Amino acid sequence: MTFSIRDVPERIVCLTEEPTEILYVLGEEERIVGISAYTCRPAQAADEKPVVSAFIGGSVAKISALEPDLVIGFSDIQAELAHDLIKANLPVVIFNQRSLQEILDVIIQIGSIVGRRQEATQLVRGYIERLENARRRTEAQEHRPRVYFEEWDEPRITAIRWVSELIELAGGENVFSDKSHGKLAKERFVDDEELLAADPEIICACWCGKAVDLSSIRERPGYDELTAVKNDELHELDPAIILQPGPACLTDGLDRLEEILRPGGSG
Repeated sequence: MTFSIRDVPERIVCLTEEPTEILYVLGEEERIVGISAYTCRPAQAADEKPVVSAFIGGSVAKISALEPDLVIGFSDIQAELAHDLIKANLPVVIFNQRSLQEILDVIIQIGSIVGRRQEATQLVRGYIERLENARRRTEAQEHRPRVYFEEWDEPRITAIRWVSELIELAGGENVFSDKSHGKLAKERFVDDEELLAADPEIICACWCGKAVDLSSIRERPGYDELTAVKNDELHELDPAIILQPGPACLTDGLDRLEEILRPGGSG
């Protein structure tokens, strides 16, 4: 019998996109042995890594066959899958980041797990600079447009906390910012009566898992009276850049929101 000191996991399965993107950005992609079917970033990951999970579910058999020494997942929504993987005697880490600060923390934590804490810290410093620059660009704005961000249509689900924070940094006012702190989707349900009363000037829609039908939003009863609909300020965002709590939302997601909310911008 012999023993050794093993520094970092060598075979990692990523059940969502953001740990995959983080590991690629850190140059540690060779450790990844399995990814989620919803992984879009980086683009080459889908060609280089086998798909072993969706978002809610995954193949315990496929994941086990890869002999991972770490499985990384996200949120309470993956609790059942995490449970099944743990019962299969696999090591599982589930992060539950909901705010921008928590996203930054997770990047450093994943960097630490693979022995790249210094590089992850430097990466986070760059993201903080981007966020603070956005704040400086918009803090003197005389008018902050009222924004409704829709994550799902039936039932209506409004922005999660990190998206709400990005809206504020990009120069907008999330009309349901109070709901954004709800960690469960049901805590962020909104009804049309609430939305009509809020009268957003801009509507951003991003339905995770399916394309947004902007015309169906315009045709909802009473929506023709909304300022956003009257001014044709309805915008679709790519879920890959805004609903993934990792590097994507801190970069391309923020840029897209700034583009939409910029005074006089084309959106």
